[in-house]
Amino acid sequence: MLDAVDRRILNQLRLNARITNTALAREVGLSESACLRRLKIMEKSGVIRGYTAVVAGVDTDEGTVAIVQVELLRQSEEYLSRFEAAMRKHAQIREWYLLTGMGDYLLRVQIADMEDYATFHREVLSRLPGVSRITSSFAMRSHRKA
Repeated sequence: MLDAVDRRILNQLRLNARITNTALAREVGLSESACLRRLKIMEKSGVIRGYTAVVAGVDTDEGTVAIVQVELLRQSEEYLSRFEAAMRKHAQIREWYLLTGMGDYLLRVQIADMEDYATFHREVLSRLPGVSRITSSFAMRSHRKA
């Protein structure tokens, strides 16, 4: 269970994952050793699964973004686990959200162009375990808050 200090650590890491332990400890009001200990516990337990760089979108020749809603045949733990394990194998699927309401998952897929998406849809998305329906939309413009 995360406490308020853990949440402050995670918030600081979301703002700057490259923050030094010294600066992080100062920001959250801990000693350096206590901060590092909490950080290692969160990494080991899977709360922190990794660190990444966020790069600009289209200006870096990354292509376009497809927002894909996926419905599964069932929402059992087995179906969800198999589906998420399969998604982790595909770098084009940059992030996903398990949803309430209509649809089961919302995916952000980075693709080069429509032809690339057609291939990805045919060879990957439609073959993911447990998929019953796929609905795709394409980003015309994006903005990410820093």
